[in-house]
Amino acid sequence: QVQLVESGGGLVQPGGSLRLSCAASGLRFSNYAMSWYRQAPGKERELVAVIASGGGRSNYGNSVKGRFTISRDNAKKMVYLQMNTLKSEDTAVYYCNANWASYAYWGQGTQVTVSS
Repeated sequence: QVQLVESGGGLVQPGGSLRLSCAASGLRFSNYAMSWYRQAPGKERELVAVIASGGGRSNYGNSVKGRFTISRDNAKKMVYLQMNTLKSEDTAVYYCNANWASYAYWGQGTQVTVSS
């Protein structure tokens, strides 16, 4: 059974930082590209960042470029999202996604709220 479990969300002030983690189990993690998505109330889910299976390449949504960094540890089956200089518009539920060939899995999400 594949599981993706996010953690690290919470309440942070504008300009602050958070680090999200996603623990994967039940899959050959090193095969999968890993992504972070987010969904704010009343908005569609959007791609935040994606990292290739080997970790050598990554891409970011325009709204987070230069502020967020995605990374992974294949030995630990973990993927991370370091979020710096957070803004109120970053408030959303953040989801971890694993994707390979025809297989796609989602975590349950973790809430990030940026507010003073």
